[in-house]
Amino acid sequence: MSTLPRSILSHTQSLPEGGVVSPKEFLHLGSRAAVDQAFSRLAKEGKLLRVARGTYVTPVSSRFGTRAPAPEKVVQSLAAHSGEVVTPHGANAANALGLTQQVSIREVYLTSGRSRKLKLGRSEVTVKHAPRWMLALGVGPAGAAVRALAWMGPSHVRESLATLRRTLPSSEWQALTSGRASLPSWMARAIGEETIRG
Repeated sequence: MSTLPRSILSHTQSLPEGGVVSPKEFLHLGSRAAVDQAFSRLAKEGKLLRVARGTYVTPVSSRFGTRAPAPEKVVQSLAAHSGEVVTPHGANAANALGLTQQVSIREVYLTSGRSRKLKLGRSEVTVKHAPRWMLALGVGPAGAAVRALAWMGPSHVRESLATLRRTLPSSEWQALTSGRASLPSWMARAIGEETIRG
C-alpha cells in the first residue's frame, strides 16, 4: 500500500467509532485526484465506508466480522465535524420522554444543516433539515420536549405537556416556558396555559 492510502487509513483508524473523515482533510498529502483515488480504493477494499458524498467512516471489526459504526455515533461525529446541531427526531424524543410507546423503525435525525441520507452498511439514516425553532432550545431535555411536542402535534399537546410538567427537571421546564417566544403559536399558547394551570 502506498503512503497516501496508508496515511489516510492510519488517521481514520485512530478515530473513535463513527468518526467521519473527508478527502479535503488530506489535500496536504497529494493532489485532489490522488486523494480521491486513494479514498475510492480504500472504499472498494472495504477498509472505509462511504456514508455520503465526501464523507467516510471506518468499519468496526469484531470477532463476529465487520459492521458499520452505530448510526448515532456517526451522526454525533458529523455534527462535531460540520458545526451543525444534530438531534434525534421528535418521535424518538417523544418515546424517550415517555409521551408515546411508539418506536420509529427508521433512523431519522434533525439538523440545522442540509438534509441528506447516510448509508451505513445495509441501513440508511436520514438527516433532515429542521426549522430553527425546533433546535432553538438545544439538545437537552427542554429541546427534546419541543421536538416531541412538534411530533405529537396540536391535538395531543395538552396531555403531553401535563406529562412533561411532571417528568422534566424544574430547570428544564423553566427553560421550556421561558423559550416559548421562539416556538409556533399553538405550542407557545399551550405551554403558557399549562404554566398557569399549575
